[in-house]
Amino acid sequence: MRRLRVLLFSRYSRLGPSTRLRSLQYLPLLRERGIDVEVQALFPDAYLENLYGNRSAAARCIAWQSCARRIVQTLRRGTHDLAWIEGELFPYLPHWLESVLARSARPYVVDYDDALFHKYELSSNPLVRHLLGRKIDRVMRGSACVIAGNRYLAARAAQAGAARIEVIPTVVDARRYAVVEHADAAPPVIGWIGSPATEAYLLDHREVLEQVCSRHGARLLLVGPRTEVAGAFGRVVPEVVAWSEDSEAATLARMDIGIMPLRDGPWERGKCGYKIIQYMACGLPVVASTVGANLDIVRHGENGFLATGAAAWRDDLERLILSRPLRARMGRAGRACVEHEYNVGVQASRLADVLHDAGRP
Repeated sequence: MRRLRVLLFSRYSRLGPSTRLRSLQYLPLLRERGIDVEVQALFPDAYLENLYGNRSAAARCIAWQSCARRIVQTLRRGTHDLAWIEGELFPYLPHWLESVLARSARPYVVDYDDALFHKYELSSNPLVRHLLGRKIDRVMRGSACVIAGNRYLAARAAQAGAARIEVIPTVVDARRYAVVEHADAAPPVIGWIGSPATEAYLLDHREVLEQVCSRHGARLLLVGPRTEVAGAFGRVVPEVVAWSEDSEAATLARMDIGIMPLRDGPWERGKCGYKIIQYMACGLPVVASTVGANLDIVRHGENGFLATGAAAWRDDLERLILSRPLRARMGRAGRACVEHEYNVGVQASRLADVLHDAGRP
């Protein structure tokens, strides 16, 4: 069989979690399946470093430079068989202009792990809503296949008239995560992993977390938020750890319980529950909000708890804090779920089939 040549128009390089998880981690496995992928990232790591570091002017400058570079890339006629696009080629450009610039990106598949369409159609700016409100629908409709991270995103692709839709969840490489047994004597650690962009969901549950930690002597470990987040807590001072790809698995292994709080809004319903999958890969029980993909991943009472409201969050966290056997049982169930469904090795063959089918002459 002739090898398939794919040009990946990713949004970020490895520092961007969506790119790292939805495409880059698959590349060695796709190569084994006859697919060679050339990566052209839109935003370099410096963009995210400036954005998360509250250096917005520097981030905007990098963004303009990055878009200019991508325009040059798309105007070159390549030798690829298929384009693989993360979300869209040009953020905030109208579809007609993007399609003119992207004539070399045909045929293409497009991948979503967030409700990108809501960024435009629910914008507070009426001009953005008018010019871009239906842009992502048109991108979906023009694709050979929409790869959606969950059912909510797939439903939007169907509404948009996409020719083919495949739901491929966001997954981990289970081999990177060791299941760690924790001693009875150690104070239980409630853990959260995320970024400055999602720390607001954590702070929504600050009062409950302080209550259960102070009542039961539990500790709080936060990975990836701004260091200033620690100052928002009163009775309990959390440990805040900077995120890095090299250390995240080892840091997660210090936790006993993983949490994924979310608000119930349109944007949140499009999220793919990656935090939960990471916790489960480490053999941790989880407590998560009853929103979006969380409902598909968490089997309530089996591998974790789905909680709505402060009282449910408090009760579920306390049950896990007080029962090490319950944490161990749910942790084993979560790890098994990851190995059988949310593992990159399991989903790589499905992704390869999608790309081969879409790139076939």
